[in-house]
Amino acid sequence: MSRLIIVFIILFLLDLYAYKGFVSMTNSLDATWSRVIKISYWIVSFLLIFQLIHIFSSFREYTSDHPEAFRFWSGIFCVIFFTKLTFMTFHLVDDILWVFRKFISLFTTNSLSLGGKPIARSTFITQIGLGASALIFGAYSYGVLKGRYAYKIFKEKINFSNLPSAFDGLKIVQISDLHLGSFLKDFEEVSQAIPMINNLQPDIILFTGDMVNVHSDEAEPWIDVFSGLKAKYGKYSVFGNHDYCDYGSYLPEERVKSINRLKGIHHEMGFQLLEDEHTFLEINNQRIAIVGMHNWGKGFHEIGNLEDALQGLDDSYFKILLSHDPTLWEEKVKGKKNIDITFSGHTHGMQMGVEIPWLKIKWSPIKLRYKRWAGLYKYAQNYIYINRGFGFLGFPGRVGISPEITFVELKSNKD
Repeated sequence: MSRLIIVFIILFLLDLYAYKGFVSMTNSLDATWSRVIKISYWIVSFLLIFQLIHIFSSFREYTSDHPEAFRFWSGIFCVIFFTKLTFMTFHLVDDILWVFRKFISLFTTNSLSLGGKPIARSTFITQIGLGASALIFGAYSYGVLKGRYAYKIFKEKINFSNLPSAFDGLKIVQISDLHLGSFLKDFEEVSQAIPMINNLQPDIILFTGDMVNVHSDEAEPWIDVFSGLKAKYGKYSVFGNHDYCDYGSYLPEERVKSINRLKGIHHEMGFQLLEDEHTFLEINNQRIAIVGMHNWGKGFHEIGNLEDALQGLDDSYFKILLSHDPTLWEEKVKGKKNIDITFSGHTHGMQMGVEIPWLKIKWSPIKLRYKRWAGLYKYAQNYIYINRGFGFLGFPGRVGISPEITFVELKSNKD
């Protein structure tokens, strides 16, 4: 409760500061309209703050028992919060410049203007902030309403000198972080991704974990949908941190039951679930190894065992590793293991950021937590591809970071 009170105070202070800038924009309005706008501002602000506290005071129960309400309120809160945050940033710059001007004026009697009537700060930077906030409001609203279903195919072609010739041109599709509990009954929107994947004519499909948010029940309605995924040589999967039923108020026996049922659902969807083990893919009497692990994240759900997964597998084999959390690659693979390419997910790209490939711009706040967070990376002879996620969690939208379908073609380069 003490933490919730602190959160309430912080949110109230942020709202108070935003209100200070907001009020400066209403001075030219009719007094009645100005009063209505000010009262409306605080009604909306307090409603959201108290609703947020209500949700987080019993977070696990609320998200399990009222998923529709959680998605609705979290969406509205995020849209309004990031809109206000943008406005506050511009207003803060305005205030800093105002303080700077006041400080300078203590040492000079000359006007600081560049000629003519000085521009009032409320019609300069703060007004720019109002326009920027409108853009952010539009972007986040689109992200919640449409962006979370705007699936995008990311393509890579990678050359390997040790890839057996029979696998030259192997087409791999990766999906990750379905988080089916977040989709509720959005069958039509999600199902549009199935033909997108099948039209790529993948040789194998890899699913790198987090099928559900909390419990296996969330995946039950989706078995038929994802059974529709087709791959020439098979579909392979692993568990992610959300697949162990650790995020709900469940008894140990309920967790075990959920985990076992989810394993069955992987099978019913047509996936071969790999649990700290490997299997072989054989074409024309040549073989490569597909290795799959339980989740292992640095300091977080360290369940999987890479040594067990590789047991009995010598260095002569070309290896594909499925590991949900990319920190496994950072800590245990990169420069240490003879694993050719790892496929991971987990980060979601934080579901918000900026990616403009032709300007080589790629940034998300998740970069503060994960050095490598989306796309293809290489260190020495070790590659990793980190999928941006198919679904969403927490924030029910996507802004600047599209839900991803990964298409990787492996090429044999013997030269």
